[in-house]
Amino acid sequence: MHYTNDVEAVDSLVKKYLSLKSEIAKVIIGQDEVIKNLLISIFCKGHCLLVGVPGLAKTLMVNTISQALGLRYNRIQFTPDLMPSDIIGTEILDESRKFRFIKGPIFANIILADEINRTPPKTQSALLEAMQEKAVTVAGMTYHLEEPFFVLATQNPIEHEGTYPLPEAQLDRFMFNIWLDYPSREEEIKIVKETTTEKTVTPQIVLTAEEILYFQNLIRKIPVPDNVYQYAVDLVGSTRPLAANSNSWAKEYLTWGAGPRASQYLILGAKCNAVLNGKYSPDNEDVRAVAKNVLRHRIVRNYKAEAEGKGVDHIIEHFLS
Repeated sequence: MHYTNDVEAVDSLVKKYLSLKSEIAKVIIGQDEVIKNLLISIFCKGHCLLVGVPGLAKTLMVNTISQALGLRYNRIQFTPDLMPSDIIGTEILDESRKFRFIKGPIFANIILADEINRTPPKTQSALLEAMQEKAVTVAGMTYHLEEPFFVLATQNPIEHEGTYPLPEAQLDRFMFNIWLDYPSREEEIKIVKETTTEKTVTPQIVLTAEEILYFQNLIRKIPVPDNVYQYAVDLVGSTRPLAANSNSWAKEYLTWGAGPRASQYLILGAKCNAVLNGKYSPDNEDVRAVAKNVLRHRIVRNYKAEAEGKGVDHIIEHFLS
């Protein structure tokens, strides 16, 4: 991985991204936009919240991406009786009467936190602390997690019975909130054809962990024009009901707007979106491309919005218009 300059490195990332997409497409049919956004958040060192009904291949998608990236992957099924030690690990007394730390499933590169809203806040916060600190502390000892480290948490949007919704402050730790929709008729026919035979496909490894870390640092180096910084900050400011530059819809339909972390993620996401489209610097269009995924879980609608059927995406589209 010796590139003579950053332009050459950006061009290489675009090539790798296209190879990644074709490898993932061998297993996952459709969902191009979702896969692109998952890869953007990995290259931006962010975490993702994936919201979709059961049976849309969320687990298969994450598993396939981790295989194509050559990363270690663990799936944690969140249940009401899951304890923090079930995630981060526990100390045991070994034969020599010494305490030994047994690492939990959090010690991998890609973690799928399945149905994160099914487990109590104590266990949720153990995962969220690891996401933030990239380390876990057990009995006063700190254990660092291997980089790259990426958490993808799924939520089921229909069943609210027996769930523990994540508080806004914890949702803010996720870079993106991606909504997964049903496949089109043609895609569904293709999915059924491909998955009801004995054929199995394994994606080839396209990137190594070292390359991912290199490209994560490369994204940070992408230059951003001042007007794009201003656009991102103004867009986030317009969602705050009490701000000076607040949008009229924010005052009318929101109880809470997005914080500064939204502005940071808009810029990081715009940088990566620009690079994957073969540009060397982002413009306002790149900010708009990632805006819904960044803002979706950071704005809180009021009763009026719910009564009038104003969905989160509809409100964000108004801010972007």
